[in-house]
Amino acid sequence: MRKPYGTLWILVLIFAALMSLPWLVPHLGFLSLIGFVPLLAAERVAQQNEVRRFWIWHYSAFVLWNAATTFWVCNATIGGGIFAVLANSLQMSVIFGFFRLSKKRFGGILPYLFLMFFWIAWERWYMVQAQISWPWLVLGNAFARSIRSVQWYEFTGTLGGSLWIWLSNLGIFWIMVSVLEGSWFRWKRFAKWASVLATVLVIALPYAASAHIWHHFSEESEGTVNVVIAQPNFDPYQKFKSMTQEQQNEVLIGQFSEAAGPSFEGLLIGPETFTSDIFLNDIGDSKTWTAFSQFLKTRPGANLLFGASTYEFFNQTEAPSILARKFGSGWLENRNTAFCTDGTGRYDLFHKSKLVVGVEMTPYPKLFVPIDDKLGGLMGRCIGQPEITALNYVGSDSTSVPFGCAICYESVYPEYCTGYVKAGARFMTIITNDAWWGDTPGYRQHASYASLRAIELRRDIARCGNTGISGIINQRGEYLSETPWWERTTLSGKVNLSDRRTFFVEYGDITGRVCTLGFLLLFAWLIVLLLIRRRQ
Repeated sequence: MRKPYGTLWILVLIFAALMSLPWLVPHLGFLSLIGFVPLLAAERVAQQNEVRRFWIWHYSAFVLWNAATTFWVCNATIGGGIFAVLANSLQMSVIFGFFRLSKKRFGGILPYLFLMFFWIAWERWYMVQAQISWPWLVLGNAFARSIRSVQWYEFTGTLGGSLWIWLSNLGIFWIMVSVLEGSWFRWKRFAKWASVLATVLVIALPYAASAHIWHHFSEESEGTVNVVIAQPNFDPYQKFKSMTQEQQNEVLIGQFSEAAGPSFEGLLIGPETFTSDIFLNDIGDSKTWTAFSQFLKTRPGANLLFGASTYEFFNQTEAPSILARKFGSGWLENRNTAFCTDGTGRYDLFHKSKLVVGVEMTPYPKLFVPIDDKLGGLMGRCIGQPEITALNYVGSDSTSVPFGCAICYESVYPEYCTGYVKAGARFMTIITNDAWWGDTPGYRQHASYASLRAIELRRDIARCGNTGISGIINQRGEYLSETPWWERTTLSGKVNLSDRRTFFVEYGDITGRVCTLGFLLLFAWLIVLLLIRRRQ
């Protein structure tokens, strides 16, 4: 019997195209609702034709999807980009492999439910517990540039979108299989109508609910804060070759001076890791801190939010932590920090906790730090803050407004970001530096994820990127204003204050928890069935 290899490759390519386009082209999130159908069809064709080593096809499918959507990581690190594509694809392929294994023991729709639960449980693990974490292609992110479709994320979070995508794909696939393989024509009329109606409702009801929320949503405002966002546009690869830190300080201060006069009352926002000359032992000794402090004294109503790579020196023999590096007679610990300060010298700080693997942090340090030491200390060793805290904007009347500051990668984690609201944040900021990826889809994808956080939290967001995209996002996830890529500019506006807590903020990721429970139950059942067969 001739094997349908050509058909399998065609289905793999269709899958890769359908699943990649939502991340690459605006308003195409709906394609993800049918994106897995070709891959499920390929699996069924392979099973019926007894194709061996089908893992080659499904692994290739996931590699193509990952490569098409996240190839830009290679602009920052070729090795890291290749690893991210291959490793993430491997995990997806392992899940699909377990699905195929479950088909040998489960009947009917159970293997497909197992696949759905396993996938979403893996996504939740990525976003909550995994130290080597890359949740960029969480399925619910497919709608990041189709926000009118997912206003109900305020109830479910992004994994609600993952569940919607799987239910839609499985419903369409089962109807297609039933028709093509003839079982449809043996069903009673009620069963036919019920299956079609259920699938239509699964697809249509979320759209209808989102449209209703969109058209009836009222922006909550319990006051406003003026913001000025500065996009200094420094090439990170030439940051200290073309300009000194003092010159960069002058550029940023100049931008703020032009956009915010002496009577300005509000929050000035600069990008992530703007400077690296601040020691936490003596913050005032930093030339950058001194320059900012002198500028802020000329604007008594202004607060300044900016990012810094910070260090803390420990003058002791023993290392203060496994992540500390030897420095002279003592040790250094480094962090990625956000500061909020004003002309009085008051300041709050927050250390980034969701750190980029390899570049910023060494995962599972007891295992990998000794290995990294032998390789010369190539990995980053930033230390995160154990709990989320809010920063405070303090007006000239001494009124304090708590706000959240997600530093770069942190804005990709839905349930993590609810911690800012629980800590009292009345609006959100995001500071980032996406220039490492160049003019690729990466910075646009990252900017679009901020829209999902605005919906989930129902908070206005002021986003500052070193080279763009910077912007102001309302509580419906719309960019009210934004800057172009790779242009030195400023953006002024207002953010609304809100004390509202969404269902997602209050109760967290119920979708992920329920699907994890469903996976664990089915996985335990599968193990039992496999053990029973082994004993027979």
